[in-house]
Amino acid sequence: MRLILYSKPGCHLCEGLQEKLEQIQNLCFELEIRDITTRKDWFAAYEYEVPVLFLSNHRGAEEDTCVRGFPPVEQSVRGTETEEEEGSEKLLPRPSPRANVQQLEQMLRKYLAN
Repeated sequence: MRLILYSKPGCHLCEGLQEKLEQIQNLCFELEIRDITTRKDWFAAYEYEVPVLFLSNHRGAEEDTCVRGFPPVEQSVRGTETEEEEGSEKLLPRPSPRANVQQLEQMLRKYLAN
């Protein structure tokens, strides 16, 4: 499973969510951080909405391994993304900033089951 976090530098809500996601031990997922300031379309879509979390059905070459982090994605890397890959992303509800790591994990389990 891959989680995609749309974020921007200096956003304390984004940083808090990222830290909590990185602390989850009982779920195997890749965490991809997308800096919305690197692409105009991301910035226009999420400027006032970050953090935004998506569940992606797209699996990489390492689908059987558990990768705890994924390098931030720059415009040049994601600029070649296909519509099929974009369509495989499911928007997840924004967790409360007060949610702890366990509550965040429970929320993710709920959406994985569906």
